[in-house]
Amino acid sequence: MTSTPTGRRVTVDGLDSIAFDRTFRAGIEDVWAAVTEPERLARWIGAWTGDPSTGSVRFRMLYEGDEHQAELFTIEECRAPRRLVLTSRVPGQEFAWHMTLTLVEHEGVTTLTFSQSVGDDPAMAGGVGPGWDYYLDRLVVAETGGDPASVDFGDYHPVHAQHYLDLFG
Repeated sequence: MTSTPTGRRVTVDGLDSIAFDRTFRAGIEDVWAAVTEPERLARWIGAWTGDPSTGSVRFRMLYEGDEHQAELFTIEECRAPRRLVLTSRVPGQEFAWHMTLTLVEHEGVTTLTFSQSVGDDPAMAGGVGPGWDYYLDRLVVAETGGDPASVDFGDYHPVHAQHYLDLFG
């Protein structure tokens, strides 16, 4: 599979970020479930544990090897099924990642816009951009009945790293 970088530079809540759009021929509730329900998340990205009503959960990426540690995700805002704002702190790192998911439905087609900050170091875009293109493409494949394992990270990174570095260069 040949991939194309889809992210664009944006400012979200005053932070330099990369935003991505994916469109689904599905209702907003269904797409919301795909990005929030544990069993559906596990098909394409990872798993969370804990009680979201407390304002935080632990999230672990499932497709980045066994050494990947669970991260604490703070739920800053949740307006189901339209908006979810999260902050994550990775153990051993000083900064936080800020992520925003916005869903809009029009005539049975839902657009998911996902953005993530790149932190204080613009060079982070070289990993963040290709990584989210990869995972969001896995989401699309999972939600259209395909096998997310068919999406190869090597088609995204390091192939598209320079595209994202140039956005912040």
